[in-house]
Amino acid sequence: MMVILLYMVFVIPMIFINSFWFVFQFSMLLLMMMFININMNFFYSSIYYLFGLDFLSYGLVILSFLIICLMVISSNYIYESKYNYYFIFLNLVLGLILVLIFCSLNLLVMYLFFEASLIPILVLIFGWGYQPERLISGLYLLFYTLFASLPLLLILIFFYINYNTLTFNMLFSNSLSFILHFCMVCAFLVKLPMFMVHFWLPKAHVQAPVSGSMILAGVLLKIGGYGIIRLMFMNELSFYYYGYIWYSFSIYGSILVSFICFIQGDVKCLIAYSSIAHMGLCMMGFISMCKLGLMGSYLMMIGHGLCSSALFCLSNISYERFLSRSFFINKGLLCFMPSMSLMWFLLCCFNMSSPPSVNFISEIMIMMSMIMYWKYSFVFLIFLSFMSACFSFFLFSYTQHGSFHSFYCYSLGNIKEYLMIVIHIIPLFLILLVMDCFFF
Repeated sequence: MMVILLYMVFVIPMIFINSFWFVFQFSMLLLMMMFININMNFFYSSIYYLFGLDFLSYGLVILSFLIICLMVISSNYIYESKYNYYFIFLNLVLGLILVLIFCSLNLLVMYLFFEASLIPILVLIFGWGYQPERLISGLYLLFYTLFASLPLLLILIFFYINYNTLTFNMLFSNSLSFILHFCMVCAFLVKLPMFMVHFWLPKAHVQAPVSGSMILAGVLLKIGGYGIIRLMFMNELSFYYYGYIWYSFSIYGSILVSFICFIQGDVKCLIAYSSIAHMGLCMMGFISMCKLGLMGSYLMMIGHGLCSSALFCLSNISYERFLSRSFFINKGLLCFMPSMSLMWFLLCCFNMSSPPSVNFISEIMIMMSMIMYWKYSFVFLIFLSFMSACFSFFLFSYTQHGSFHSFYCYSLGNIKEYLMIVIHIIPLFLILLVMDCFFF
């Protein structure tokens, strides 16, 4: 484990060499390959002091490196600016923080880096965001995260005073206090985000640069799900008794957010709200507290991280041509960019969880776990699945069809853009080839 951390620290001097932009991408891909070759088990391996890897952190660390590498590829206009050194350094720091979050064996260490992840994403939004409103969206993100995570810090202090340890493999409390339970999960529900505490997400996505949107949707939302899984093993009884509250918020919220998607006038805003609906589905899988639901939610986190990140890339490709993200400008793309139409189609299909993507398998597993948890869930599942398909179809049809505003205009994507989208799409197929590891 220490080899990986030292590798990332010693990459820092590389940002000062001339061809650092491409060397950084290669170094991140090399680090990802090192992680893939680590022998994994369901229990912790590669343990070094307060850090180690297990099955839950393994996939999320690999996803983090892949998304960071793709963030660099997508940021063309930053590459041509004079502040590109700072951007690379910010990506490296963010990657290091994410590895330390997912590989931590101690709850306090995880909490510290969970809070530290806020700083690089704020700098990304403030420094390379689009409109002046990015200041307000950054403040939303800052205060939602800070106010929600303060109760968690108090609970950590309480646990340490009573149990003298904060390691993940401890069963800390069988208390049925709702206040204790709420303080434990509040920070991660905001980061997920659950419906009712999701207002920061669309604002942050719309004002962030494409790289900020990719890391937010691809990895940072997954910290919330990862934290909930860890806490669930620590205090199972309270999740068993109070899980129905979060289940109810998630099931109603996902349906309502699906309706909200239809009134959006901004392409990035619609993709951001679709993330809230999918993360609500993830939350329902966690709360079912069965193996099927847990594995389904874990797979959905991986699949959604790739799919949502790719959709933000596609919206940015259109934005670079039109200088607008409005649905009223971004239409008729089938005539303007026919080469990208297939990519839009594939990713909108994957966003509605159609086969042969990993999203399809994960949604089936979550639906089965939901019906096991509450048999009348199928009534809501019908609406949820239908509305998910509807807003994904709405996104595709509204952007690709219709009358293009300038008929005698035509554009092709460049090789870098195709590479970026294809690297997002390929793992969504390939994960199905290693599905047997989920049923050992």
